[in-house]
Amino acid sequence: MKKGQIVKGHVTIMDFPNKGFVEVRPEDNEGISEPEMLRVNNAVLGQIVECSVKKARKNKAEGRLLSVLAPSLLESKEDYCPHFGECGGCLYQKIPYDNQRELKEEQLRRLLAPVIGDDFVNLFEGVISSPREEYYRNKMEFSFGDAYQNGPLALGMHKRGSFYDIVNVEGCRICEKDMSEVLRITLSYFEKKNISYYHRLRHNGYLRHLLVRQAAATDEILIDLVTSGEEPTLLGVDINGNQGEDADLSLGLMKADISEEDLLEGWKNALLEGNYKGEITGILHTRNTREADVVEDHGTKVLYGKDSFDEILLGLKFHITPFSFFQTNSLGAEVLYMKVRDYIQSTFSGGACVYDLYSGTGTIAQIMADAADKVIGVEIVEEAVEAAKENAKENGLNNCEFIAGDVLKVLDDIEEKPDFIILDPPRDGVNPKALKKILNYGVNSMIYISCKPTSLARDLPAFFEAGYEVKKISAVDMFPSTANCEVVCLLKKE
Repeated sequence: MKKGQIVKGHVTIMDFPNKGFVEVRPEDNEGISEPEMLRVNNAVLGQIVECSVKKARKNKAEGRLLSVLAPSLLESKEDYCPHFGECGGCLYQKIPYDNQRELKEEQLRRLLAPVIGDDFVNLFEGVISSPREEYYRNKMEFSFGDAYQNGPLALGMHKRGSFYDIVNVEGCRICEKDMSEVLRITLSYFEKKNISYYHRLRHNGYLRHLLVRQAAATDEILIDLVTSGEEPTLLGVDINGNQGEDADLSLGLMKADISEEDLLEGWKNALLEGNYKGEITGILHTRNTREADVVEDHGTKVLYGKDSFDEILLGLKFHITPFSFFQTNSLGAEVLYMKVRDYIQSTFSGGACVYDLYSGTGTIAQIMADAADKVIGVEIVEEAVEAAKENAKENGLNNCEFIAGDVLKVLDDIEEKPDFIILDPPRDGVNPKALKKILNYGVNSMIYISCKPTSLARDLPAFFEAGYEVKKISAVDMFPSTANCEVVCLLKKE
């Protein structure tokens, strides 16, 4: 194969989370003398695909998926999301749920068995189902943009493989249904006002993101419109009032003939007239002046209600703000935390001090509170730490302490040494220097919760070198229809 060559082949292997390996055969392709393997993201086992070769190194060829010429036999669902194939969100939408779990189990075996060894087959407890297969997400970050260059305003998810094009996803099958109603009302309102979106190259325009969160237990809805630091401007109208081919949008956009205050007031009122299963608890406006395409809080104003909503997990109440970390599948999180609790009870007799590192809003720390004399949570996001403190107070837990800071730096300042450690790091895993400090405590047992199993696979050898062994490992499917899942690993020092 040569770089830039267009080839077709069969997806014969899948590695976690979305890496398909395409067998490119001579009989199907000109210029190919012997079968070769090409790694392609977002291809499903059993598909026949067409790809463009990006890298042609021996045994490490990589390609870009161009099209699916024939579906996999696994893709047998007839009732699936109308945006599948265009939106970049869900790879497994057309695969029945039991088959999704089987795919993930096999991929986790391929990933973790070589690291853990022959005992993996006896230690691995499989992938536990999510209580909901669809409409499970409690948080969505929708982006404003256009569906094609210079097209009408769009609001939804990025088109697969595109940095610019946005797919309207009013019929999304993984988020709560009320979120689609919020999206529909918001898009319709700003379309009628012809308000501009923030252009990712020109760095001008007004609308950036729509953040929607909804609790599974209480059905409370929190809505946050994220805009640039500019005043509202008109879509496709330059600063001199020219439109279409005559517009020079690089000069800037024309200001809208409505004040920001009135524009947001109208949006709020439109939302309050919507038809929801749940109840809107807060409508917010956040400014984000950073040029990068990320959601950041550079000042938030409450337009209606309050700036948080309540969720209940395993009998504990949690106040959640727009930007605080919380598991995106609330019912799945209960399954995950019950598994964590089972692992802890199998090895930890209770009492003494527990560290909950990378603690977020303190969910695990509070679930552990009744089994320990003290739980210390460490989290780098200050907003999450403040939320954790409030949640613990609300739940009547007086043995939880939460510290804001980087785990690597904070550990040196904590006087109380742990008897048990729970790790729930971000996607990239544990900083190697922080991991060294954690292992030096020499606690008898630890639990590692990973939302990115490839990071767990990378970190495990450091535990083995420190004398730990994997005693139990299981996965919880927190993300049905996608290629991802969460893994819980119990490690014990022998």
